[in-house]
Amino acid sequence: MGQRVAGICYVKVDGAQLTIAGSCEARLMDVKRESVVPGFFKEEQLTPYIKCKAVHTPDFPLKKLVEGTDMTVVCEFSNGKVYVLSAAYLVDEPVASGDDGTIDLQFDGLKGVWQ
Repeated sequence: MGQRVAGICYVKVDGAQLTIAGSCEARLMDVKRESVVPGFFKEEQLTPYIKCKAVHTPDFPLKKLVEGTDMTVVCEFSNGKVYVLSAAYLVDEPVASGDDGTIDLQFDGLKGVWQ
């Protein structure tokens, strides 16, 4: 019996659903571990994030996304896993692509939780 692990993902920002083209990405861990010597490691705190490519639809909530500094971003992956990013805000420089009508988005946040 097969099980779906890839396909459509859904992203909502403060309740507004975005149309996604392509994939979504989210961190699996909130720390980066590096071995110092065998059996001992150091940890570095990582910023939780969600990356996605959204379609720039006529009703795209551009102003909400650009001005938002305390948003909740929910990403539902095609395998049924859900990642919730709180106190989220856009980072980098989102750019609209006229060639394919999409916008690459990266939301960083205070806390990311897998459900």
